[in-house]
Amino acid sequence: MEKARILAGLEHAVVSGRKEESKRYATNAIRNGIPAMEAIDSGLIKGMTIIGDRYAQHKIFLPQVLLAADAMYTALDILLPHISIESASERAIIVIGVVEGDVHDIGKNIVKAMMVAAGYDVRDLGKDQPEDAFVREAKLSNASIVAMSTIMTPTMDSMKVTVDALVEDGVRARTMIMVGGAPTSQEFADEIGADLYAMNAQEAVGKVRVALGSKRK
Repeated sequence: MEKARILAGLEHAVVSGRKEESKRYATNAIRNGIPAMEAIDSGLIKGMTIIGDRYAQHKIFLPQVLLAADAMYTALDILLPHISIESASERAIIVIGVVEGDVHDIGKNIVKAMMVAAGYDVRDLGKDQPEDAFVREAKLSNASIVAMSTIMTPTMDSMKVTVDALVEDGVRARTMIMVGGAPTSQEFADEIGADLYAMNAQEAVGKVRVALGSKRK
C-alpha cells in the first residue's frame, strides 16, 4: 500500500538521518493526499521516538541524533504548512531556552528536536537568555510550558531568577516550568519552584506528555 510505504519511508529517513530521503517522502505524502499530521505522527514521530530510545540506552550518540533531527526538520518544512488550522491550534506551545550566562545549547537543541517530533509547537529562544525573554515569549505565545536548561553550576541562579520573574509577571499562574541540564535535579527544581525536572530529552518528552495529557492543546 502506497500510504504505508510512505509513512515507513519517513520513519526510516529520520532513523537513518537522510535529509533528501525525508524530503522526498514528505513531498510524496502531500501528493498522495496523506494528512500532514498523520505523516508527522505515523512517520516522523515514530522515527524520532526510536532515535530517542536508542540515545537514552547509549546505543547511538550525539552525531546520529543531530542527523536524525536534521532529517525530521527537512520533512517538517514541507509538512507543517499543510496542517489544518484546527490541528495546529491543538498543539501545546513550549518555550525553551538556555538561561542567561550559559552559551552551551546542544542539550537544549536535542530536547527541542524531541519536543517537535512529539508534536508540540516549540518556540526556541536560543542560548544565554535573560529572564525577561522567557517572560515575554511565554506571554506572547500563551505557552503551556517554559523549559530552561543550563550545564553550568553558576548559571543555576539564572533559573531561579527566571522563575521569580514569571511569578512576578503573573505568567506562572497559567504556565508550568521545566528545568534540565547536568547540574540540575528534582530537588533543585522543587527548591526554585519549578514543576518538572528531566535528566534527558526522552524523559523531558515523557514528563511533558503526562503533565499536559495526551491531547495537544
